[in-house]
Amino acid sequence: WDIEVFFKCAKSLLRLQNEFQGRSYDMLVNHTTIVFSRYILLAWQHRQSTDVRSLGGLFYLLCDEIGAVDWVAALQQLVDLIHEVAAKAGKKLSAFIQRQLKEWIAALPNYIKAYLPISCCES
Repeated sequence: WDIEVFFKCAKSLLRLQNEFQGRSYDMLVNHTTIVFSRYILLAWQHRQSTDVRSLGGLFYLLCDEIGAVDWVAALQQLVDLIHEVAAKAGKKLSAFIQRQLKEWIAALPNYIKAYLPISCCES
């Protein structure tokens, strides 16, 4: 029964079929991965919740919240979260996380780097 609920949710609520019309294999795999990630987030949120909200209700609630956050703020929150995790980790793991973050930032396009704080982009 759970698999039918999953496919119904993926098709109707998460718009697996009609949100994206790409033709390349990589684009289709990426879109499917994003849809499945959305479902994982909803399932986790549903399990953490003690009320009787449905997955559809949680989806629309999270969509409203994420619509209020622009991508620049979301990117900054992601970088801040990675810094917090690195600060709480051991020295070796912290150095690894910082190194990976710097490599990721270096690989970003310049128009995205412009929105990050200068301290993150420095070596």
